[in-house]
Amino acid sequence: MVHYSTDRLNAVFGALADPTRRAVLAKLRRGERSVGELAEPFGMSLPGFMKHLGILHDAGLIERRKTGRVVSCQLKGGALKGALEWLERHEEFWNTQLDRLGAFLEQKEKESWKSQPMTRPVSKSDAPTKPQSRRSTRRGRTPNK
Repeated sequence: MVHYSTDRLNAVFGALADPTRRAVLAKLRRGERSVGELAEPFGMSLPGFMKHLGILHDAGLIERRKTGRVVSCQLKGGALKGALEWLERHEEFWNTQLDRLGAFLEQKEKESWKSQPMTRPVSKSDAPTKPQSRRSTRRGRTPNK
């Protein structure tokens, strides 16, 4: 049986829910980066960006290290293991459910085609035509016929 902390799992999924934080993690895949390097492309205030880093740190996804005045971040090894184990446990269930749904929809579509009568489609050209008016479309009197 897989054991994982619900609080830790919630923190990881919460951290991954934000596109800015996912982009930070993607940058950190290439190696350690300073906070300034990480924050540069996002166009937000440094305090606002630091909140994102705090959420990633609290979720156990990154490590922060201070050298002098420079704070650097790097990915924490194995941080996503609990989330991955949780997803794997639920993957089989959802694959089975989606396979069943696909089979059900295919069957419904086949039944729908079988129950439809084979008739010619109705088109505007099949509609009865109106008799033409005896009136002239030009101005003035219409001669009697």
